[in-house]
Amino acid sequence: MTADLDPDEFRRAGYAFVDWVAEHRAALPGLPVVPPVRPGEVAAALSGPGAAFADGLLPEAPQPLATLLDEVERVVVPGSTHWQHPAFFGYFPANASLASVLGDLLSGGLGAQGMLWSTSPAATETEQVLLDGFARALGLGEAFTFPGGGGGVIQDSASSAALVALLAALQRADPRWQESGVDGRERVYVTAETHSSLTKAVRVAGMGARALRVVAAVPGTQAMSAAALADAVAADVAAGLRPVLVCATVGTTGTGAVDPVRDIAAVTAAHGAWLHVDAAWAGVAGLCPELRHVLDGAGLADSFCTDAHKWLLTAFDASLLWVRDAAALPAALSVTPEYLRNAASESGAVVDLRDWQVPLGRRFRALKLWAVVHAAGLEGLRAHLRGHVAAAVALAARVRAEPGVVLAAPPTLGLVCLRCVTADGGPDDAATRAVLERVNASGAAFVTHTVVDGRYVLRIAVGGVVTEAAHVEALWEQVRREAAAVRGPSTSSH
Repeated sequence: MTADLDPDEFRRAGYAFVDWVAEHRAALPGLPVVPPVRPGEVAAALSGPGAAFADGLLPEAPQPLATLLDEVERVVVPGSTHWQHPAFFGYFPANASLASVLGDLLSGGLGAQGMLWSTSPAATETEQVLLDGFARALGLGEAFTFPGGGGGVIQDSASSAALVALLAALQRADPRWQESGVDGRERVYVTAETHSSLTKAVRVAGMGARALRVVAAVPGTQAMSAAALADAVAADVAAGLRPVLVCATVGTTGTGAVDPVRDIAAVTAAHGAWLHVDAAWAGVAGLCPELRHVLDGAGLADSFCTDAHKWLLTAFDASLLWVRDAAALPAALSVTPEYLRNAASESGAVVDLRDWQVPLGRRFRALKLWAVVHAAGLEGLRAHLRGHVAAAVALAARVRAEPGVVLAAPPTLGLVCLRCVTADGGPDDAATRAVLERVNASGAAFVTHTVVDGRYVLRIAVGGVVTEAAHVEALWEQVRREAAAVRGPSTSSH
């Protein structure tokens, strides 16, 4: 006997669940962004007497699905950091538009396992068509499309994209790598601002910390120096080492720094190293012609990644990875046991996307991205991006005009970094930290921090699905008030 809902039961429950999501999203502006909970409180509420998991045990008998919504309302919502709140300015955006939620519903409803073309032809080819279309819309060039000899795939995250790019780079550097493993001579080049996923990828690949080279930045910036990279690579080659991969970042997590990809590409081409461009947050800005300058040189890369689940209205997880050589990832990742063999794969006429990622199984992620494109169109996506960039530009102008507060790094797209300064203009780390803590404790907004040149910096990332200029202005007024409060009455503000 099946334990599943029948179609009529599903329809009734589905209406209730959709209504709950709609009401929750409508109520978000009135909720605190960060929950006032202590560690263990959520678990205690779920496992206490009469709760969902009383005494820590799973229920033996079926429970009405309506009670699940009750528990979510009672426990989950008050214990959640609300990433979809219009005043969420921390980390980077985690867009989960309602259109993408509906696309996820379709994906779950189909229940496809798209590991092979033969296990779901529609899942594979829809993804190919979408990724080809985005490669063109971003200006990456035809070389990153399947007809052009490359192609794209939806990974779960930019971390996974970095790992598979590294594995492909190792394979290209030494085709014997799959049998013999790394030999200790391989080197990967990053900056101090490169995402930590590259460090993790090096570990996962068994290369060890010695494989990672941190390249100096252009003086006065956080962006990689192509000259310093050239020197580091040349020194390693002279020492008998093997440059495998360089990661250039477009929009670093800390400050939004943009590495000079075109200049870096000249260095990697001279030494045969793989160039991976991590544009997880900022890459989608290339949809706007006036913002595409941040992607200058990206078309010269071997691989390029940007996340639809950060700033492109698509619910997590949906990281878009392209390669110039469609054979590169399968060469590094393909393992084919007998039970996966089939006529379509062996014909060479299809793409099996399980060979483009680490896991075997894969969801039909393309449906939620398709839903976003269907609902917004490229015009709507560009308007979404442009509105946030304009709000960040206005915020940066206010910071420049405010005594006691300065920009800590050049603003990039929707990211503004600032810090408090003392009366003589020196960094005031204690005041900056206090402002962040007071803003977050209020529940009215949420911001995060980074450290630049050893100094504490407050980051404001503008990019939420429903975040508008008014929300950014309200945050700024709160930052001004808190900065004035922690500085004391001797410092004027206007």
